[in-house]
Amino acid sequence: MSEDTMYFFWDLGQYLINGLTQGSIYALIALGYTMVYGIIKLINFAHGEFYMIGGFIGYYCIMGGMPLYMAFPVAMLGSGVVAVIVEKIVYRPIRSAGRIPALITALGTSLFFQYTGQLIIGADSKAFPTAIEQKMWFFGEIMISNIQVIILVTTFILMIFLWWLVNRTRIGKAMKATSYNHDAAELMGIDTNKIISFTFFVGASMAGAAGVLVGMYYSTVEPMMGLIPGLKAFIAAVLGGIGIIPGAVIGGLTLGVAENLVVGFWESTYRDGIAFLILILILLVKPAGILGKNRKEKV
Repeated sequence: MSEDTMYFFWDLGQYLINGLTQGSIYALIALGYTMVYGIIKLINFAHGEFYMIGGFIGYYCIMGGMPLYMAFPVAMLGSGVVAVIVEKIVYRPIRSAGRIPALITALGTSLFFQYTGQLIIGADSKAFPTAIEQKMWFFGEIMISNIQVIILVTTFILMIFLWWLVNRTRIGKAMKATSYNHDAAELMGIDTNKIISFTFFVGASMAGAAGVLVGMYYSTVEPMMGLIPGLKAFIAAVLGGIGIIPGAVIGGLTLGVAENLVVGFWESTYRDGIAFLILILILLVKPAGILGKNRKEKV
């Protein structure tokens, strides 16, 4: 094997590690998109702001002296509570108004959080406090940090927990029943309003966790941080098959790896563009996503 070929594989390994780390963040955010869509067929474009809220809750908790193992669940809880309040006040009254009013409302809610955040916190980015001392490990020319390991392990644990919640608990069965047919679920004694609120809570908690992890990884948070990652997480959900939880994971990891390969072997300026190119291609080739099945709808 020539030296150039060896260095190519070292670089490829590094970009794959970075891509899986970034993709794990997209996957956590995409889970909220896909869960909410699966329950009430709503594209919640304000979901990226729950990620931002989680990042800032973690920021202020750690700045106040709270250790990471406490700040992390507090950020998840805070993001979830905000999402439940938004669902009850904003989305529930227009639930039966159709998809277009709900979509416009979601966009308005996103803008509300973005500019309220700038008004209260300020538009400048904040340096995320050091919650854990960063360490590096080298495997040949491949570098892996302990922050990356934490992100990958935390994401894996949260996804396993979500799988267990949906497939092995009574509330998970109620979520599936509500997703399948609201009216039938209510006839079976399920309080669909509570299930929908719980779905918002769980999805936003995952996004809040991603916000803290990103704050640790990039050492910064700011009020507009949810805009682009939120859009990319939506693309990841569509790529994997929106409404399908494993699809959100596959879509997020695929998108993260694709972005980092573009940065490494092409141009970093095309990083954001590749996400939207993937969206266009998946809508043209397989609109239902990687794990989705095409369904005909009556209009």
